Amino acid sequence: MYAKIHRHLINIEQGPIFFYVIRWTFVSLLVGVFAGSASAIFLKSLDFVTNYRENNLWIIYLLPIAGLAIGLLYHYFGQTVIKGNNQLIEEIHNPKKIVPLRMAPLVLLGTIITHLFGGSAGREGTAVQMGGAVADQLTYIFRFRPRDRKILIICGISAGFSSVFGTPLAGAVFGLEVYVLGRLRYDAIFPSLLSAILADFFCKFWNVGHTDYSQLIQIVPELSLFLLVVSIFVGILFGLTGMSFGMLTHFFTKQFRNIIPYPPLRPFIGGVLIVLFFILTTSTRYLGLGVPIIVQSFSEPIPIYDFLIKMFSTSFTLGAGFKGGEVTPLFFIGSTLGSSLSEILPLPRSLMAGMGFVGVFAAAANTPLACTFMAIELFGINSAIYMGITCVTAYLFSGHTGIYSSQVIGDPKHLILGKEVGQKLSEKKKMKNLKIKKR
Repeated sequence: MYAKIHRHLINIEQGPIFFYVIRWTFVSLLVGVFAGSASAIFLKSLDFVTNYRENNLWIIYLLPIAGLAIGLLYHYFGQTVIKGNNQLIEEIHNPKKIVPLRMAPLVLLGTIITHLFGGSAGREGTAVQMGGAVADQLTYIFRFRPRDRKILIICGISAGFSSVFGTPLAGAVFGLEVYVLGRLRYDAIFPSLLSAILADFFCKFWNVGHTDYSQLIQIVPELSLFLLVVSIFVGILFGLTGMSFGMLTHFFTKQFRNIIPYPPLRPFIGGVLIVLFFILTTSTRYLGLGVPIIVQSFSEPIPIYDFLIKMFSTSFTLGAGFKGGEVTPLFFIGSTLGSSLSEILPLPRSLMAGMGFVGVFAAAANTPLACTFMAIELFGINSAIYMGITCVTAYLFSGHTGIYSSQVIGDPKHLILGKEVGQKLSEKKKMKNLKIKKR
């Protein structure tokens, strides 16, 4: 009788699942505490240096020296972490070596220096790298096997993204969606979500606020067949824009590598050219994050060239070797383009700015679901249909490229290609990355 009961208990799924939940709840708590606190430190530091730069514009002239410092720092101390976000993605695909903890302080310092002296960059990459690097250190403590390490790094990515933007749902899905096109890893969904929620909680625990976008979209027209067609059309434009940003960033990165063999000189020379651009324009509009311009684009007319200048300045800054993320500049590019398009298309300015905000990001990062959730968390549920249409269409039309070169193609974006072509594209990307590493 006891043997029958024992066998019955073994066959119950909920027993192992219960221990799985307990285990990953504890791990997610640790990831949330460390990643959320790291993001809090980063965001407070970023606010301080941004305010200092805006009140002391003379510091922008020192950007070349700052670039040289970043270049030397990574050349002599950061060779093992220089690939950044792509290194985390590669470890998810093929776990080999624990991500060095030095990734966190190096990217934090590099990003703060970039923003202090006027580089055009974002913040997502920094938070994701800090979250992933800190999370992976738990491998030493818990002796995780490779399959568990994959989930752990996903948790770190989700936690970093969630805490830096205050979007736990988007952060959780971003970690599951970003490393492979066309597939989601559902065995990581619980720890990814919990890590994202806890990281956001602990970031806010340190009294760190985020930009409030909840009241920016005031008018959302009822969806009609005509407006559906308009939404798909603008989604196509945002998709091509996101694709262009990714291609431009890769282009500048390649050119700097080919023309300047000594890596520390790349951000130095890049910094000289950015300073010359600042002298010509005498404007800080395209430097740093550009959050005030993003907010402005929801209610005021924006010059059509704004998104182009920001696209070039950010891709050039990152291609030269400065540190930071791409996402907030993508918000700038998308929202200003959407705001400009509202002058000729029959959708409210604020709605178009919001659609561009998430649409260009969805295209560049190949994360349509995460961006749709982000739109709901930032702007509210009322505009969700428009945001979803935009993100999915933009994702489709951005092709199989993006800002993260280590992404692989799980399933192609459309049936026209078929799986065989998708796999060939993925192999082609891997070979291209291998050639770049050898250089």
